[in-house]
This record gives sequence, structure tokens and C-alpha cells, in this order.
Amino acid sequence: MPSVRSIALGFGVRVGSRDEAPEQAGISHFLEHLLFKGTSRFSSTEIDEIFDAMGADINAGTSKESTTVYSRFLDQHLERAFDVIADMVLRPVYPDIDSERQVVIEEIAMYEDEPSDKVHDVLSGAVFGDHPLGRPIIGKAEVISSVPVPQIAAYHDAAYGPANLVIAAAGSVDHERLVELAKTACADAPAGEGGATASGTSADGASPQLRFHRKETEQYHSCVGGRGIARGDDRRFALRVLDTILGGSTSSRLFQEVREKRGLAYAVYSYSSQFVDSGQVAIYVGTRPDNVSEALDVIGTELRRLQDEPVGEEELERAKENVKGRTVLSMESTLARMNRLGSSLLTGVPLMTLDELIAAVDAVTLEDVTGLARELYAPDRLSAAGVGADEGAFSAAATMVNPALAA
Repeated sequence: MPSVRSIALGFGVRVGSRDEAPEQAGISHFLEHLLFKGTSRFSSTEIDEIFDAMGADINAGTSKESTTVYSRFLDQHLERAFDVIADMVLRPVYPDIDSERQVVIEEIAMYEDEPSDKVHDVLSGAVFGDHPLGRPIIGKAEVISSVPVPQIAAYHDAAYGPANLVIAAAGSVDHERLVELAKTACADAPAGEGGATASGTSADGASPQLRFHRKETEQYHSCVGGRGIARGDDRRFALRVLDTILGGSTSSRLFQEVREKRGLAYAVYSYSSQFVDSGQVAIYVGTRPDNVSEALDVIGTELRRLQDEPVGEEELERAKENVKGRTVLSMESTLARMNRLGSSLLTGVPLMTLDELIAAVDAVTLEDVTGLARELYAPDRLSAAGVGADEGAFSAAATMVNPALAA
């Protein structure tokens, strides 16, 4: 990207929460934290000081299928930033980690106090059941408080190696120079065995479920959703368009019907998640107890309308232009470009140029959207999840979407 003077650099490892055994719940996320605690060459404080001195951002994230450490800095700092991140990712030494245990346990407690976040994991549990994709990425406090360092180190050494690593960069960067740095950094690193994501337990289908997490809240936080499509599925472009029509934009059906016309919620939206071998579609709404039944009734009505009434040409074209516009605008970010490159390589999805992506969206037809809507959003295949004070009230409301969820 010759118009910028910065570089976004990411080290992506194909290991995440779905690769954990139940007794390891949260170890991927905890390990992500521990990468910042120091190496034999750099202490935790020195890592902070190095990136602060460059005016750089450095962060990390763990998903269900990958872990990424990334930074954005001026192009003149490439060698220094690369050297430090490579050492963090490949050669952590796990100094006194008890303080970081407490940090992560506090993060878990903070997350439990955010019902608008918590409900999405409750839904994943309903959709995927006992499969690892149904477990929260953040893990369990009892695991974090007790997992021994040798087990953490063994988990790292099995996954964090060149055989399971993608290095991606975007911005004012020379590819050949990046390759040279990667060869040097990985020359003496253990190869790693690779994550279990590519060949792990298949996410088979399950019957719809209703799950509820009781908590005293001002609102009921509700989700309905079901199985989606895999990351490499060619229908992913049609799903982006469908999601935009249903609840992914301010002109979407759900936003207009639930919020604009009836004032039943501040936040209402749809979203989808794709994994290597499966996926999930979902709708969220947060609303006061006296509105939850009506809000879910409206959502159920819109889902049935999506089944019975084909999307119109004008609505389809507006959604396609929305998707194309958001795609092009995101490509102006070095971080977004780096993440796109890295995630494509980590998951084996072909890299596509911007023109190819736009052409794929343009090729979406009414038949594509209608077929996907009938497959993924049929109310009788959807599970429901809620966080609030009264499970009975939520259960009754959830049947407005899928009557089969009645006890």
C-alpha cells in the first residue's frame, strides 16, 4: 500500500478454543496473555517500552480457531518490531505468571457482568452443544487458576511453530524483506505439530435447544440462531448479502421493524460466523422485560416472511452495494488487509483480489439469497438463548420464533 508509511504485521497461529479438551478450557486465551510476559531476551516491561518508544500499537486476540499477535508501526521499525514479536510468539519463557492468572480471572468476571456479550456464548452452547465450538473462548476461572506451567508450555510447543504459523503484513512493506526476516526468526524454532482445527472433531448437526442464563438485568438479552456455512463455502457472499438484508444494516428488515417502527430495542442486529467446517447464523435483541415477547414475535414474523416472500430486486441491489462499499472501505485499513491475508492462509480459503471479491458479490442472485434464507433461517431449525431474570418469561417469548422450543 504505497500511500501509507505504516505497516500492520501479524503472527497468526492455527490454534484456538476448539482445539482444547474440556479440562483445558481457556488455555489458548491464557497463553495469548502470557506471550506478553517476556522471553529470555525481553522482559514484559521491555516489550511495553519498545513498542511505546516506536509509537506503535501491539495487541493480540484469540478466536475459536486461531490466535494472532499483531502490531501497527512506522515502516522504519519493521526489523525491530518483527524481532520482538517473533521472540514473543516462538520463545516465551513463562516468568511468574500468577499475576496474569488474576488478570484473566478478572477478565472472565468482567465478561460475566456483560450480558450483551454473555448471551452469544449461551447461544453457541445451544447451537453446538458439547462440541468445542459451543464453549466460550475466554475459558473457565477454575482452569486458569490451576493450569500448571509445564502444561501451558507443552500446549505452546505443540502448536506455536512454523508448521502452524502464518506471518502476514500490509502497508509500506517489501515482501522479500519480510521473507528474509521470517526465515531468520524461524530457523531454530521447533516446527510444532499443528493445531487440531483442520482435522478436529466435526461439528455435526443437533436439534434446536433453548438455553437461559439467569441474571438480574434491566433488559432481557436474547439471541436466536442455528448452524451456518463453512468459511470456504462459495455461498458466503450470498450470506453476507442476506445478513445485510435481514439485520446487518440500518435499512435492514429487523432494524426497521423492531427499532425504527416500534421502538422495542436500541440494539437489534443479525450476524454470521464461519469456521473451517461449520458456521453459525444469529440474531440479537436487547429489550426490557415488558417488550421481550413482542420483540421476539416481530423477529419470528420477519423470519417467516423471509421464507414466504422472495427478496425484491431493489432490496437485493441495495444490500449488494452496501456489502461492496463496506468491503472496499475496509481495504483502506492496513490492519484489515493484514487480517484478511492471514486468516485466508490460516484457514485455507483462496486469496481473492478486491475486483474478484466485488465480482463475487455482484454475482449473487435472488435465487441464491432465497435458497440460503430457507436453509439457514427456517424458524423450526433455530435455537434460542437468553440472559435475564425470569426463564419462564423468556421461554414463552422464544416460542414466538420457534414453537418447537416450548417445554
